[in-house]
Amino acid sequence: MKVLLTGGAGFIGRHVQAQLLADGHEVRVLDSLRPDVHHVRPSVEGLVVGDIRDAEAVDQALHGVDTVVHLAAKVGLGVDLDDMDDYVSTNSLGTAVLLRALGRHRIERFVYASSMVVYGEGHYECDRHGVVAPGPRRVEDLEAGQFDPRCPICAAPLRAGLVTEAARTDPRNTYAATKLHGEHLAATWARETGGQATGLRFHNVYGPGMPRNTPYAGVAAIFRSMLEQGETPKVFEDGAQRRDFIHVADIATAVAAAMVADGKDFTAYNVGSGTVRTIGDLATELARAYGGPEPIVTGAYRLGDVRHITASSERLRDELGWKPDYDLRSGLEDLLKQP
Repeated sequence: MKVLLTGGAGFIGRHVQAQLLADGHEVRVLDSLRPDVHHVRPSVEGLVVGDIRDAEAVDQALHGVDTVVHLAAKVGLGVDLDDMDDYVSTNSLGTAVLLRALGRHRIERFVYASSMVVYGEGHYECDRHGVVAPGPRRVEDLEAGQFDPRCPICAAPLRAGLVTEAARTDPRNTYAATKLHGEHLAATWARETGGQATGLRFHNVYGPGMPRNTPYAGVAAIFRSMLEQGETPKVFEDGAQRRDFIHVADIATAVAAAMVADGKDFTAYNVGSGTVRTIGDLATELARAYGGPEPIVTGAYRLGDVRHITASSERLRDELGWKPDYDLRSGLEDLLKQP
C-alpha cells in the first residue's frame, strides 16, 4: 500500500513508520514539526513538512496515496482553557480538513489514532446497582484523599474492571473531547463515502523514543526523567490508579493490522496490553530498573485525571488477530536500552 502517515515524525509515528516499511508498504510522512514537540528537526524518511489544517499541503501529500494513518494531534490533558482553541483547531479542524481531502482523492481506508481518554472513567460495578457510570470526582473528596469514585446512586464503593468498546464515552478534558470528535468525524466520512475508518483507542504508551520533559510526556517518561536526574519519582493520589501500559512497538503492530483489515464504516478498538497495573507499580518498576530512589506517594491530584481506566483488547485480538509482544517488565527492559 501507499500510505500517508500524519504525525509520523513523533514518538509513536516513528515506530509506526518503521513497522509499515518492514511490512513492505510505501510511506510518506506529513508532520508540522511543531516546536513544542520537536526541539530539533528529526531525520525521517519521506518527510513532508506541513500542517494538517493546511488544505493545500494535505492535498499535495495525498497524491498517489491509497491509505491514511492519522496520528497527528496536539496531545496532553488540556486541563485548563488557555489552549482549548489550539486543541480544537489542531485535532478537530485538522481531522476534518484531512477527511475532506480523502473524499476528494477517493481514498477508502483511514486509521485514526484515538485514545482511552474518550471513556472518562473506566468500567465500574456496584454490588447493588450493577454497572454504573460515576461522574467526575468532586474536589472536596480529592482534597480529603478519597480518590475512588462511588456509586452515583447509593454512594457505595465500586469495583473497577476492564472497559470495552461498548462502554459509554464520557470525555472529561479538552484533549479527550477532540479525540472523540475525531472518531465522530471519521464515522461520518465512512458513512458518506463508503470507506473504512478504524479508530484505535491507545492506552498508556511507553517505549524507546518517548518524549522527555515536555508537556506531552506520559507518566512513564516523567518518572524516567526524574530518575535520570537523581530525583525521587513523585506519585499522585495514592498510587493505586489502575492503568494499562502498552509498549509502542505493540501500538505499531496494531496500526499495521488495522490498516490492512477488511471492513466498512467505522470500528473502534481498544489497544492495550490487557494487563492491569497501577501508577505506583510503574514508578516502582522504573526505580528498581534504574537503581534509583523509591517513589514517594504525594496525595496530590489533577482535575481531569481519571481514577481507573484499563482496557479489554479482546475485539482487536479476535477480529484482527493482533496480540502484544511485551509485558511491562520486558517493555521496561527494552526502554533501558535507549541511550
